[in-house]
Amino acid sequence: MRGNIFLFGPYPPPYGGVSIYMETLNEFLKKSGVECKLRIYPEQTNSKKDAVAPNFTSIYRNFRNISRNDICLDSSTLLLEYPSSRTIFAWILIKILKRFRWIKIIHDGSLPSRYETFGLIQKLLSHLSINYVDEFVAVSDDLSVWLSTKINVKKKVSSIGSLLPILPDASNSSLPAQIENSISRHDKLICSIGVFIPTYGFDHIANAVEVIRQESKTNIGLLLIDGSFASDESYKSKILKHREWITVLESVPHGQVFQILKKSDVFVRGVAFESYGLSRVEALWSGTPVVATRVGETRGMLLYDFGNEKELIQQIKRAFFNSSAQDIRVWGDYFSREAGDNLTAMIRLIDPGRRCVCSAK
Repeated sequence: MRGNIFLFGPYPPPYGGVSIYMETLNEFLKKSGVECKLRIYPEQTNSKKDAVAPNFTSIYRNFRNISRNDICLDSSTLLLEYPSSRTIFAWILIKILKRFRWIKIIHDGSLPSRYETFGLIQKLLSHLSINYVDEFVAVSDDLSVWLSTKINVKKKVSSIGSLLPILPDASNSSLPAQIENSISRHDKLICSIGVFIPTYGFDHIANAVEVIRQESKTNIGLLLIDGSFASDESYKSKILKHREWITVLESVPHGQVFQILKKSDVFVRGVAFESYGLSRVEALWSGTPVVATRVGETRGMLLYDFGNEKELIQQIKRAFFNSSAQDIRVWGDYFSREAGDNLTAMIRLIDPGRRCVCSAK
């Protein structure tokens, strides 16, 4: 490959699934001999140098040096997922002038349902963008099918999962004393990751844990790791009110999340929409049983329907008392192999002749 790679999308902090994907892909591309140029959107970063704002000037400034031999791996939501004329026309102009290879990676599991609510102008802008994409990568089979059959994408669509191998620093971190103390004050710990908006299901999880605490007379703690990229303050207040057994942590580095998962007795992922669900697999890698909604990745997990608190309570109880450590290890090993395959597929898509370094060591 003669040109450069521009990685475009969110980057830690905060530590959401897509930003972790971007960071991990960047590090493994470096190990494979590829230097990437980061272009970060949204602008949640300590350095504004490579941040892209949703306007013509910022898009032009950040991509004015991209050339015909370059590739842009686009994990942002700036163009297709939340279409706006002030960004799409700027991007298309640069694409026409610079003629780089645009690989659009679709991560957003809510996009198919949200697309149905788009107005006519938004749909026209989305399809205008699609015409200039050179190739799509969908991180789930459902998204791949939706692109190909529901909105009739004619470009090549590759289905490559967003699960990538663990970076060394992510599994070797230690927890601050404050977090250790929050965890140790409970006999059992349930953990969940998301944000305080209804579609992430924190209310269902808190209600379920409250019932189990009352029934079992056990000091069960609920630790909620808040991604902080969205928030409904009234919803959050309702969940936390008079529940001193709930601990909320914000802006937790990825490595510390792994240590929290290892110390948890159960991990619950309660979202309404999910393209994949990296945290689910990270919990299995940490040896922790997973209770999750029937969206995204579900293999090796105890499942329930979003909002069904009765079913959620039953599955948490099963995870507490009937989970198999051996089964969790088997699934963890399986997902480790799959992560390596995904990374190999992604690097071969970018540069078919390049050797992939898939080991985290």
